[in-house]
Amino acid sequence: MDVKTIKLKKTILEDNDKDADLLREQLLDDGTFYINIMSSPGSGKTTTLVSTINRLAEATELAGVRPLEIGVMEADIDSDVDAHTIIEKTGASSVQLHTGGMCHLDADMSRQGLREIDSENLDLVFLENVGNLVCPAEFDTGAAENVVILSVPEGDDKPLKYPLMFTEADAVIVNKIDAMPAFDFDKDRFRENLKTCNEDAPVFFISAATGEGIDQWCAWILDEMDAWRQE
Repeated sequence: MDVKTIKLKKTILEDNDKDADLLREQLLDDGTFYINIMSSPGSGKTTTLVSTINRLAEATELAGVRPLEIGVMEADIDSDVDAHTIIEKTGASSVQLHTGGMCHLDADMSRQGLREIDSENLDLVFLENVGNLVCPAEFDTGAAENVVILSVPEGDDKPLKYPLMFTEADAVIVNKIDAMPAFDFDKDRFRENLKTCNEDAPVFFISAATGEGIDQWCAWILDEMDAWRQE
């Protein structure tokens, strides 16, 4: 008698992909641009978001246009430290999402978080995904853009070690460039390593602590939002 084998992971991923597409359609109708930020722990996701949100506020003020209504969903296995940091340092809306031990967010988890943060009234929502370079890349969250943050201390070889994460990236941020003199990190070597799995993603070299490179990253966000609105 033959044994029937069911590939559960494949089924789960296919179901999630369909759900993610539905969520993207809903967010487009609502006018909410959703960016999924992925990285390993300690790369500076929260600090980057703080710098980004504050710089976007400055940019819209200088341009004399309506400030963006921004929200942040902080996903973690436990704690609510990051959500408090966002609220205290930017004034943006923020909710903490506890994953119950899961190392990623999927589309339905995103939908629950977006509902809690009242995304229908927001122009831009960032998801700070659970910190690791493996699981989050496997699950489509329904975001319009996937962004990977790598910090200089992690090394320039990470696209070779975690190719799926960097393959899924629409943009890559290299953070903590102010620490580059202390580490063996080569920008050109990183670009070449990235090209082995992703030739299209733009790379932004920044220091979230000093603000270097944040302007270029924010300009990319605004350009992507404009293009998305035309879809």
